[in-house]
Amino acid sequence: MKRLLGRRHAPEVPDDSDREARRARALVEESRELVLVLDDEDRVVAASRRARESVEGLQEGARAPDAVLSAPAVVVPYEVDGHRERLLYLRRRGDMAAYEELRAGFTAAVSHELRTPLARLLALLETALLPHADTGAVIEQAQAEVGQIGELIDDILFLSELESGRELVGLGSTPPLPLLREVAEELAESAARAGVTLRVEGDENAELPLRPRMIRVIAENLLENAIRYAGPGATARLTVERAGNDVVLTASDDGVGVTEEDLPRLFERFYRSDRARASRGTGLGLAIVKHVVTSAGGTVEAEGARGKGLTVRCAFTTP
Repeated sequence: MKRLLGRRHAPEVPDDSDREARRARALVEESRELVLVLDDEDRVVAASRRARESVEGLQEGARAPDAVLSAPAVVVPYEVDGHRERLLYLRRRGDMAAYEELRAGFTAAVSHELRTPLARLLALLETALLPHADTGAVIEQAQAEVGQIGELIDDILFLSELESGRELVGLGSTPPLPLLREVAEELAESAARAGVTLRVEGDENAELPLRPRMIRVIAENLLENAIRYAGPGATARLTVERAGNDVVLTASDDGVGVTEEDLPRLFERFYRSDRARASRGTGLGLAIVKHVVTSAGGTVEAEGARGKGLTVRCAFTTP
């Protein structure tokens, strides 16, 4: 009787093998890479969501397409319960060369952009050592330069997180207007100092396929861009509206605008027009906006002209 009671009340032992199998499948499914698991007859055992979306004719249980079997890939063979399988990380031809070129260019740009505030900071510290220097004013300027360096490093690290896949951009749908209003309220003091009026409006029922944090990132960078560059007396608006199957987040201002030459380059990393270089921006704000939007499957476009303001549209196709 004691043995039977003991069995009746014994806690259930979780199936570790089943848990490990579910975990392994989830890791493949959620990978941002083109990942496949094939058996020894080239049948697809599992595939990441990105692989299924990118490779035509890919079906679990069916033989992998010939294009997949002949594509460049990193192959990891292994064996499970006597069954041979292999893990494939697919890549397009030329990807590594393009990546290395991009990495080298990005590293050079980061070095250049950090060198400028560091040089100013060094000059200020040398000034502080001079006789009769206004030490308080010099320290205040030095603090501003340190803040600029910190902001630049934060933007670089955030962009690196996005590109390495450690930051999930799209996860469910989020009503954006409450978040846009919060961001506008947080930036109201900064906008007032710049003489820029902030407005938020649009469809209360619209949703964007983004995490709340990512919506805030987009709104902060778009509004900060307007605050820095639109000019005194300008009004900057964030609007959300439906356009057919799309939900469009638009940032527009009626400020000084941009030249025709600058317009195509606004989303480049570290790009700032001659006028913008006098500001304290990092040159990464709109590049971050573009990366977040495109990572969630959206598109970004800008239009404007000198004296006619700037408009940035972020469009997302809804199911």
